[in-house]
Amino acid sequence: RAGEPAERRGAAPVTAGGAAPPEGAMSNGVYVLPSAANGDVKPVVSSTPLVDFLMQLEDYTPTIPDAVTGYYLNRAGFEASDPRIIRLISLAAQKFISDIANDALQHCKMKGTASGSSRSKSKDRKYTLTMEDLTPALSEYGINVKKPHYFT
Repeated sequence: RAGEPAERRGAAPVTAGGAAPPEGAMSNGVYVLPSAANGDVKPVVSSTPLVDFLMQLEDYTPTIPDAVTGYYLNRAGFEASDPRIIRLISLAAQKFISDIANDALQHCKMKGTASGSSRSKSKDRKYTLTMEDLTPALSEYGINVKKPHYFT
């Protein structure tokens, strides 16, 4: 346990001056203590889930490439110099797309069971993503899709 941070061993975190931070001095995973000598503020980084998550983002390769996310962020007027921010937005977009695809799959499965399909073994069944299934899934997230009119 000697290699663990003091917070995990149950000991109070200590600053370079040797004093424990006062209660409520933690903000966004950083302890901020005013120095008694000159009023400077010295941050002492703690090990919080947010800090750990941001460190993991440095090594994470998202499904949506950083260049693609950066391009669309720049088109929207957002300038991000920290690659972790771009990866965080890529991860959020990936989850959003995954949730929509999962909801569309559930719509497709419900439609298949409601129609009285004769196949009892649905484990081997392959599903096709159609606009008929995707439209209600997108509408749950506030995205309205209308089919274009076909002129023949």
